Amino acid sequence: MKVFLFPGQGSQMRGMGEEVFSKFPELVATANSILGYDVVNLCLHDPDKCLNKTQFTQPALYVVSALSYLDRIKTEDKPDYVLGHSFGEYVALFAAGAFSFETGLRLVKKRAELMSNSSGGSMAALLGMNIDQVKSILDKYQYEGIDIANHNSYEQIVITGRTEDIISAQHAFEENNIKLYFPLNVSGAFHSRYMKEAAEDFEKFAATCTFQPFQIPVIANVTARPYKEGQIPELLQQQITGQVRWYESISYLLQKGDAEFFEIGPGNVLRKILVYIQKKVMPIQQHTTLEISNIINGSDLIAAESLGSVSFKKDYRVKYAYVSGAMVHGIASRELVVKMGKAGLLSYFGTGGLKINNIEEAIIDIKGRLNNGEPFGMNLLNGPRQAETVALFIKHRIRNIEASAYMHITPELVQLRIKGLKRKPDGSIEVPTQIMAKISRPEVAAAFLSPAPSSTLNQLLTAGVLTAEEVALAALIPMSDDICVEADSGGHTDGGVAFTLLPSIMQLRDEMMKRYGYAKEVRVGGAGGIGTPEAAAAAFILGADFILTGSINQCTVESGMSAIVKDMLQEVDVQDTQYAPAGDMFEIGAKIQVLRKGTFFPGRANKLYELYRSHRSLEEIDPDTRAQIEQRYFKRSFEEVYKDVKAYYSPDEIAVAERDPKQKMAYIFRWYFGYSNALALKGDEGGKPDFQIHCGPALGAFNRWVKNTSLEKWRNRHVDEIAEKIMIETAKILNKRFRFWQTKHQ
Repeated sequence: MKVFLFPGQGSQMRGMGEEVFSKFPELVATANSILGYDVVNLCLHDPDKCLNKTQFTQPALYVVSALSYLDRIKTEDKPDYVLGHSFGEYVALFAAGAFSFETGLRLVKKRAELMSNSSGGSMAALLGMNIDQVKSILDKYQYEGIDIANHNSYEQIVITGRTEDIISAQHAFEENNIKLYFPLNVSGAFHSRYMKEAAEDFEKFAATCTFQPFQIPVIANVTARPYKEGQIPELLQQQITGQVRWYESISYLLQKGDAEFFEIGPGNVLRKILVYIQKKVMPIQQHTTLEISNIINGSDLIAAESLGSVSFKKDYRVKYAYVSGAMVHGIASRELVVKMGKAGLLSYFGTGGLKINNIEEAIIDIKGRLNNGEPFGMNLLNGPRQAETVALFIKHRIRNIEASAYMHITPELVQLRIKGLKRKPDGSIEVPTQIMAKISRPEVAAAFLSPAPSSTLNQLLTAGVLTAEEVALAALIPMSDDICVEADSGGHTDGGVAFTLLPSIMQLRDEMMKRYGYAKEVRVGGAGGIGTPEAAAAAFILGADFILTGSINQCTVESGMSAIVKDMLQEVDVQDTQYAPAGDMFEIGAKIQVLRKGTFFPGRANKLYELYRSHRSLEEIDPDTRAQIEQRYFKRSFEEVYKDVKAYYSPDEIAVAERDPKQKMAYIFRWYFGYSNALALKGDEGGKPDFQIHCGPALGAFNRWVKNTSLEKWRNRHVDEIAEKIMIETAKILNKRFRFWQTKHQ
């Protein structure tokens, strides 16, 4: 676990920043514009002796530390956690993506101005007494006006208060054999009750700023725990008057596992403090007595951000363990993917049914709009265009892939997964492509939980597609990082039951992990039927590492579906769907779930499949039935449809159809599925009876949940807001259930 530490006021020195200013000229120019002075001249030369004045110190330190961080991550991975000491917390929040460089600097500038206006207060550093001993002396000598400002290590404390009290208290502490009592050269009683007015003014200013979802967890000074979304203004205000719980913050991280700490910015003050903390780490309970009390008294322990797998959120750099899945024909659109990405949430663009040039245009557009590391992925649909799609993903270095409709592992999928594997300096394996496999059967899950097939690897090695090193490393990783267990869902479905399927796949995952000894656990998530917080809560209670939604996202502003279909979808109830044949797997009788209400498609599609099963050729179909299909379903003759078929399929496939009348019938019937899809996507009012709309009952449940709210109409539904609402309400439900259990069993 890698942790970056950012120092606070007191670490400034003349000459700081010399190695980074020239690397970021645009940000330096921005800083000069915001501050109204030359920050480089201040840091390097300090001609007016202002560097040690609070209103100049904090902005200068922010610029230097922020640029040092940006320079550091050019050549190495981002950390797992960040935290800053006092003012340094602002740099940590910038590093975590919570706000822009400019916003952070404006906040720091305001904070520094407010603090520099404070007077009549002082601070003193104490060494050689623990916090209980310090409090005991303050009580004994009745120094009620002195607060604890910093708890830096077991025996390193900073006190703060009125100047006369800080001066007077020195004698009291020296009488009790303090090792060191060192008054600090500051203008105010920082981190104390005396900063209340400054904190209130700062809160008003912070309310005008824009904050973004965290990309990296940040440990807050005042709680010694990670920030939760929405807490930034509140905790930064509290930090001005509250204690810096540095000792507890570092101890919290040390007890999470092996941690390596790096101080980013000028000086090495925090590294020195770290040595003392490591000698005597504060014991940290998983949940404090206060937190347990809060549960009993009605406060929430479970947060939306805490649901699901920590590694999932870290690997995909997302706020929640929540995914918007791909929907074919770009229904999971560019706008949907960008909207989710900017909210710090993962979604996959729906490539199925699109031409390769349209997919490439979407990639370029999405990458252009999500250019700050925001999460997104692309769907890879098993089918005839798989090879060229894989080549496109490799060309554009698409990291996150959702693999769907796979019954077995193909060479193209192996190439995508294995290409670029290499050893890192620490011995671990760098895997350029993260694959999430959507499955609904254990045997398919087993294939993705296994390493790539050796026969396929050898085939790709012989063809020069993979190197010997890549093939050797392939044996050490599974074919996917994540398994998405898809229960009864919209679109392609095996009609599985989540309560039986999800635990079974989890057990299989554990068995395969043990068999192959993978270094990293494969995560298992749930999909299908998730349209309400209750359904999401059930998935997380079952042990899902993440959840994936589909049908509910089709009925949003960002969806690529037509407005007329969205009007239909917002009226769907839980009973308004039906199974129909899947056009892409028509011959084998695979099923999809579609909207039944307001369309004849499911009945007509099932009729076509029954005709295919019971007849060997089109000629065997009776004239009345043939006329019905041509006139009502197709709106054209079989001969006209076949012309379109010949233009779509390859010459080899058409040659098979010419020899096999049943295959020719299948191709002509398949045409109807593409036709009905196109009608729905275009929103052709006259073609409404034949709309093919993939949809599961989750949307009906969602519609019931949001009835009589602003989300009842789809024009008010946005994918990121739906995700946020579901996750927050899921946490509330789990907290409510937990409190009920707690009360019942007390």
